[in-house]
Amino acid sequence: MNKINRSAGVLLNVSSLPSAYGIGGFGREINELCDFLLRGGFHYWQILPLSTIGLGDSPYSGQSAFAGNYLYIDPDRLVEDGYVDRRDAEECIYRGEPYVTDYAFARGAKRALLKKAFLRAGEHAEEIAAFELKHKSWIGDYAAYMTLKDRYGGLPWWQWEDRHKLRDKAAMLEVKGSEEYAFYVFEQFIFDGQWGDVKRYLKSRDIKIIGDMPMYVSLDSSDVWGAPELYQLDDSLSPTAVAGVPPDYFSEEGQLWGNPLYDIDYHVKTGYKWWISRLTRACEWYDVLRIDHFRAFSRYWSVPVDAPTAKTGEWKEGLGLPFLKAVSKALPDALFIAEDLGIIDDATRKLLADSGLPGMRVMQFGFEDGDSAHLPHNFDRHCIGYTATHDNNTTLGWLQGLNSDTLDYVLRYIGCDAFGWGNGGYGCKSTKAFIKKLLESCCTLAIVPFQDMCGFGADCRMNTPGVADNNWRYRATYENFGGVDTAFFNSVNSLYGRNRI
Repeated sequence: MNKINRSAGVLLNVSSLPSAYGIGGFGREINELCDFLLRGGFHYWQILPLSTIGLGDSPYSGQSAFAGNYLYIDPDRLVEDGYVDRRDAEECIYRGEPYVTDYAFARGAKRALLKKAFLRAGEHAEEIAAFELKHKSWIGDYAAYMTLKDRYGGLPWWQWEDRHKLRDKAAMLEVKGSEEYAFYVFEQFIFDGQWGDVKRYLKSRDIKIIGDMPMYVSLDSSDVWGAPELYQLDDSLSPTAVAGVPPDYFSEEGQLWGNPLYDIDYHVKTGYKWWISRLTRACEWYDVLRIDHFRAFSRYWSVPVDAPTAKTGEWKEGLGLPFLKAVSKALPDALFIAEDLGIIDDATRKLLADSGLPGMRVMQFGFEDGDSAHLPHNFDRHCIGYTATHDNNTTLGWLQGLNSDTLDYVLRYIGCDAFGWGNGGYGCKSTKAFIKKLLESCCTLAIVPFQDMCGFGADCRMNTPGVADNNWRYRATYENFGGVDTAFFNSVNSLYGRNRI
């Protein structure tokens, strides 16, 4: 991690970027974002997983750990590359609310547009074939899974006919020879091409991308359907236990995620082949990779499959240090961040120390009890500091929900005059002071959610853990990019030596 100099970045997911198409993507909005970051003295852009999304539109519950989210594909680029006509792209223009992501609209419009683009895929047959060969370890399972998912009207794979559920050889040959299968390979070809261009453009502007990788995969995914031996499943391919976490900062009931757990012995026996392949793919997408729920590499929470909440469960041994050493050997130049939030025991702390990876500090957590490690004066240099994460309330929303004693303490700590502290917007005194306190700390890398820079309240929160609906919908506008006091943030970043990469 010493390859990261003292610097700063902004957290804003791709879906949250402004665009004409109901969801952010890889178009003009990327240029505007880069201009915005550099005006503020920021050289890192942190996003949520780029992988496909599933239940509840969550980027942490996708249909594949390897496939990219087609919703981010830019219609304008498809026009420029000759796949569709301008009038086709205009059918994707969104006429509704610009401040929220409309996933339903984007799914329908983008999929219809890509179907039209596919009609001209033959002109790129050799390139597509080369792409498929390069990614043969995962794309066959993904394209076949999506083809069958469509044929079965969206039913999960365990409700398919046995010949498809169990991957009968003859049935799979038919699927992989179909036009539908070829379409899903084409979709990923387009995604990879556009994202590759985005990444190269950001590199030319001295901006690095921090990506995110969920610890677990979804049960209804091409990953589990294609390789059930990787997971703790019984003879009928049903989970024997599921993932979650016990009660923590975010939930008194714990969080019952329901993902299948990994078969640790199988991964050890195969030399962590699948994991290294997954991490290699992630490192193709990002310059720095944040590993969500890092503590599961030490010990993971195993919940009985029929438990109503995550309170009932037990800690079991994870892949541990031998796995991390194997990753370091396979990917010696990779940069990782360990998400070490929540309940962290001594074994996890030791694993983190032995790995040499930086952990995370979140200022909002620092005021909950005692002299917390999350208070900036207790940060160590080898950590990544945040005002908040995608799972937290916005800082203004959080401040407005504090009791009077805690609020008084926070305002005194950040040096903010109590008068008018709650007036939100671009000039919000409290959020600017909160961010300034983070930027002046000793952490190597400081990350600020975009909503905090805008001084926005709780209505702009990205996600509420444990709540199923109305998450992942926040979206910025170009006006927001212009309204933020970037001169202030540039001056603070410069003052505290963060205005570099």
